[in-house]
Amino acid sequence: MTAGEKLKLLDYGGILLGIGLAGAFDGIVFHQLLQWHSVYMHTHRHGQIVSDGVFHAFTVVALAVSAVMLWRAGHPGGLARGKRLLVSGALLGAGGFNVVEGIVNHHLLQLHHVKQGDPYELLYDLAYLAVSALIFAYGLYLRQGGRAEGRSSDMAR
Repeated sequence: MTAGEKLKLLDYGGILLGIGLAGAFDGIVFHQLLQWHSVYMHTHRHGQIVSDGVFHAFTVVALAVSAVMLWRAGHPGGLARGKRLLVSGALLGAGGFNVVEGIVNHHLLQLHHVKQGDPYELLYDLAYLAVSALIFAYGLYLRQGGRAEGRSSDMAR
């Protein structure tokens, strides 16, 4: 496998890893622990749990596929910009997934909200979008070079 092919696997694997990690975090913290952010709220509790289960299955598949891609790519430190692509890809995947999910599901389709029925429902949704956008923006910042000159050579790779 060429270095270019490995970099592509690192890049796409990192993005998919970020999507899977964001989904897993969302599922564990918001869906299960806080019981706020079910995938489909306009149903009975059993339907909410089933919709969350389908979402969790998606995150497991995303994490498994990203693991295979990253394993095939090899150690990111052995490639120029490898670590940077992996970290920035994970941040872009996590932030991008949550921005798209927030805009589409919370605002356009109204499938659910972060804290459904709360008097500050819109503020929770906007905070979710803002944090997600910051994660995505930091991923872009790293992708485009960031402050690599002032950091260790690890992040410059």
